[in-house]
Amino acid sequence: MANINGNSRLNDRLELEVHGFEVSVLTGIYSEETHLPQPLLISMTVELECPAHFAPDTPLSASKNYLDLKRAATTALPEGVHFTLIEGVADHIAQTLLQEDSRVQRVQVKIVKLAISEAGEAIGMTLVRHRR
Repeated sequence: MANINGNSRLNDRLELEVHGFEVSVLTGIYSEETHLPQPLLISMTVELECPAHFAPDTPLSASKNYLDLKRAATTALPEGVHFTLIEGVADHIAQTLLQEDSRVQRVQVKIVKLAISEAGEAIGMTLVRHRR
């Protein structure tokens, strides 16, 4: 079976996931949103180059520490910076992960704005960035 590149083998993928953690971020366009941090529910999926095999004694360097993903959405966000759109928050997270590790090929960031949920719905967006 040929893939898009004409190769006869499929490309393996490694996707690391960190989902459903809450972060308070200065974001919003309305006056009532611009002076206090808002709670955002963030989920990420990061695609890495995948080794041919993971043996029982494979070191962490063959993958990526999940806490690096979470850090990109917490302490790596610039303190005191107001993001007009949550899309800007997602882009900052994606760019941080792509710049930190050349093995990262794709980053998907989903953000839900918890403060505007009235009946438990998930209102937000998803951004996907690829290594270029």
